[in-house]
Amino acid sequence: KNWRAVRRMSLMKNELEKILGCPTCPQLTTLLLQKNHKLVNISGEFFRFMPNLVVLDLSWNSSLTGLPKQISELVSLRYLDLSYTNIERLPVGLQELKQLIHLNLESMKSLESIAGVSKLLSLKTLRLQKSKKALDVNSAKELQLLEHIEVLTIDIFSSLVLEHLLCSQRLAKSIQYVELIEVEEESFKILTFPSMCNIRRIGIWKCGMKEIKVEMRTSSCFSSLSKVFIGQCDGLKELTWLLFAPNLTYLDARFAEQLEDIISEEKAASVTDENASIIIPFQKLECLSLSDLPKLKSIYWSPLSFPRLSELAVQEHCPKLKKLPLNSNSGTAGVELVVKYGEN
Repeated sequence: KNWRAVRRMSLMKNELEKILGCPTCPQLTTLLLQKNHKLVNISGEFFRFMPNLVVLDLSWNSSLTGLPKQISELVSLRYLDLSYTNIERLPVGLQELKQLIHLNLESMKSLESIAGVSKLLSLKTLRLQKSKKALDVNSAKELQLLEHIEVLTIDIFSSLVLEHLLCSQRLAKSIQYVELIEVEEESFKILTFPSMCNIRRIGIWKCGMKEIKVEMRTSSCFSSLSKVFIGQCDGLKELTWLLFAPNLTYLDARFAEQLEDIISEEKAASVTDENASIIIPFQKLECLSLSDLPKLKSIYWSPLSFPRLSELAVQEHCPKLKKLPLNSNSGTAGVELVVKYGEN
């Protein structure tokens, strides 16, 4: 077929097994090749004459394990999505994509390294969640070299990697989604968050820290944070740092054996200044889910309005939580408040 006049091409869900040939595509700007689950090979020649290609989507090609070095010929490429592929190594040619601003490497379970990413001088968005093998201390050092990074999503399995990321103000501010998973080193007792004004979601699973702190005790510290998930963190006794997340909409805490308070009155007094009385938590909260918290006694020490709350679920094994901090204004922002309490 004649590709010369084509500007946008979609070959998604076409059961392609191989992509061969050397089409001449001087006007092609967008090429969508995702969800060809049988695709195992793309020839190097295929990319040679696509000088104006801006968007290349290869996501969800689960049989694809590599890319040719000739991807370096895509000198205009700005958006590349390789998520949900089984690519093991990033091609050397990737480093030549000096115009690339968005790179999606999420859920690449076979990816062994992100070596060379630091050479992508224009990169602003890098998505790495659920790509476990690729994230070590060397990866963190690569990320520190990205001068224009604005959006980063990442899973962290080591306190050393976490330390490298959070010590860089630029990286800390760029993190949009982060999950800490099985960070259990003996030295990792206190997790101290810097100001992370762009972070939207935090998940902390099976981690050994005994306390979570914030460096900047202001309401702007987590101004974009909307979702928090805490699970199987048996050292934590309270989550008072959530005072500094004014736009939190979803909180899920479960299987934390030592958790006694969501917001501790004593801790709140120690981490806020004389203006503490103006910090009213959970004003944007829509869903609160608590389960398997055997020592939990309190969500908050006095009634709160929870104006946007639509679901409050206190499910299994929270025997010490006898009182919910609701008042007559709870759930009055035009939504029906559903309260689920107990195993039923």
